[in-house]
Amino acid sequence: MAIINGSINLRRAAYAIQAGGVIAYPTETVWGFGCDPDNPRAVGRLLALKQRPVEKGLILIAASAEQFAPYLAGLDQSLVSKFSQPTNVPTTWLVPDNGVAKSWIRGDFNSVALRVSTHKLTVELCTKVGGPIVSSSANISGEATRQWPWQLRRYLGHQGLDFILPGQLKANAKPSEIRDLISDKVIRAV
Repeated sequence: MAIINGSINLRRAAYAIQAGGVIAYPTETVWGFGCDPDNPRAVGRLLALKQRPVEKGLILIAASAEQFAPYLAGLDQSLVSKFSQPTNVPTTWLVPDNGVAKSWIRGDFNSVALRVSTHKLTVELCTKVGGPIVSSSANISGEATRQWPWQLRRYLGHQGLDFILPGQLKANAKPSEIRDLISDKVIRAV
């Protein structure tokens, strides 16, 4: 696990993801564990860190709606427009799976959870990676999320993570709202 300061942090974090690593990074909601969603080994490591069953599925986060274009293909344009509009609170949309999402991302669901980030550092990270990344809260499933990098280091020791991207959460950060794109039903309120 490496923790460094300076202008190369984003490049190192992006490289770690592209090389099949698992990182921790700040989002607009909570500290997240992230990896390449198309790499089953990386996702398996992330799920093991969280002690989370694959059946529960994972959230993907991206810099823009355009990075999610493959996941949105085939949707009615009104739904794509709704997905692309800014929201008052960080919102993760449950989007009907069109066959693009891997089973280890989708879990036992017929939808995939997608969020366009508003956190500057996360947006830059997804831009450097060149697409969406996994965004799962940095905790063991069912436990409180970690708020500071030192808590991640204490929690994990020197195992599990390939990189911690230094940064800060937004003030009073809470997990994102989860909303169904078609029905607009709120699954998890903030």
